[in-house]
Amino acid sequence: MTTLENRPNTALLVVDVQNGVVAGAHERDAVVANIGGLVEKARREQVPVVWVQHSDEDLARGSDEWRIVPELTPGDAEPLVEKSYGDSFEDTTLETVLSDLGVGRLVVVGAETDACIRSTLHGAFVRGYDATLVSDAHTNGDKTAWGAPAPDQVIAHTNLYWSFQAAPGRTAGTVETKNVDFGGTS
Repeated sequence: MTTLENRPNTALLVVDVQNGVVAGAHERDAVVANIGGLVEKARREQVPVVWVQHSDEDLARGSDEWRIVPELTPGDAEPLVEKSYGDSFEDTTLETVLSDLGVGRLVVVGAETDACIRSTLHGAFVRGYDATLVSDAHTNGDKTAWGAPAPDQVIAHTNLYWSFQAAPGRTAGTVETKNVDFGGTS
């Protein structure tokens, strides 16, 4: 029940599943497989799939690190939003793309949990979107050397706190890949 008017549709938002982002990520292959399954399900159900691709000094546009992983291929008609900040909405075309598609509910997957996923979830929620995080379809690399918890703990904590998000007129929560329902709230 998004607060955005005339936006009844749902989209699968695939954030930063790029070679240089997920190369050493926690349970990389399983997460990429889950995302691939959701992309196929969304396509079968004619749910828009919107791709987000990050670039910065470590992910130079056109480099192998910048490319989306080979297991996933955006469709020719599927929007691809380029970004350079954590929040996929910040200084990008994402809001226009979603508005044009009539989307008020996002199902979010990708990387990295403790950066772009969190930023994008909060960015969507404060902009009025319903935002569902797929609990087993996001990942992050090991940042324990900088004092962060282990990757599995970061993922578990993000799933925990996102399942309790609340705000007037919007829904949030988590759902496992096998239980994703693009037709209704999760």
